[in-house]
Amino acid sequence: MRLANVSIAGVARFVAITDNGFVELGSHFEGRCDCLADLFRDDLLAEAKDIVAYAADTVPLGTMRYLPALPDDKCRVIAIGWAYADHQLETGRAAPEFPSFFFKIHEAFVGHGEPLSKPHVSDRFDFEGEVALVIGKGGRDIPLDQGRSHIGGYTILMDGSVRDWQKHSIPAGKNFASSSSIGPWITTADEIDDPAGMLLTTYLNGKLMQQSEFGQMAWDLGYLVHYLSNIFPLRPGDIISTGTPAGVGQKRQPPVFMAAGDVLEVGVEGIGVLRNPIE
Repeated sequence: MRLANVSIAGVARFVAITDNGFVELGSHFEGRCDCLADLFRDDLLAEAKDIVAYAADTVPLGTMRYLPALPDDKCRVIAIGWAYADHQLETGRAAPEFPSFFFKIHEAFVGHGEPLSKPHVSDRFDFEGEVALVIGKGGRDIPLDQGRSHIGGYTILMDGSVRDWQKHSIPAGKNFASSSSIGPWITTADEIDDPAGMLLTTYLNGKLMQQSEFGQMAWDLGYLVHYLSNIFPLRPGDIISTGTPAGVGQKRQPPVFMAAGDVLEVGVEGIGVLRNPIE
């Protein structure tokens, strides 16, 4: 099932995306479920699937626009750095012993199809295509062998990076307003038979920039859930973005940065394509 946040006539809704349109879910739960995170938190995915399966009609996609695929306003976006061996090589870093992470604020994100904002204070606006995990079942000190069972779904995240401001601090370069995107939707974990086989690609203006199978990521998915849950409790709806492979603009010769008028597309097999123009 594909779950999305959308705007319909200026009103935010959460929906299930189908091949023919979308099914608005909130009204079907009669106040029992207020956001996507509630579907995971209250174990309502099976009921949501039944609603979609028996919906008499779907609403055409053209009647709405996508909002960021953030499950609720309290979810945390935890971004893993330097997680692919080829990206470690291109940045000249040794393989870290433990995951390195930082947080991204909600204001940094736009939805699928919405414009990314190139910061006026920098000409070093870079792209990082990533696969992100959505926590379906929360917990603290989650055992390693149970980590994967806490993943409720997957989505696509473009971690917009303002490279010169990253030298001020990692959070500074990663949290400019409307510099990143997430979506188009969350694909529930039961739809992904083999996450390791998902192919991630990033295209800038139709030119391939990044390509890697998700299985090339350095950290086992269950280990990431286990590791972070040792530090703080994970909550349903929390997002773990798993880092980017080689091919980022800063490390190209010559460097390639995003500019107004460009179009960026991050695709992940089994999930979809996250597409954003740059303004």
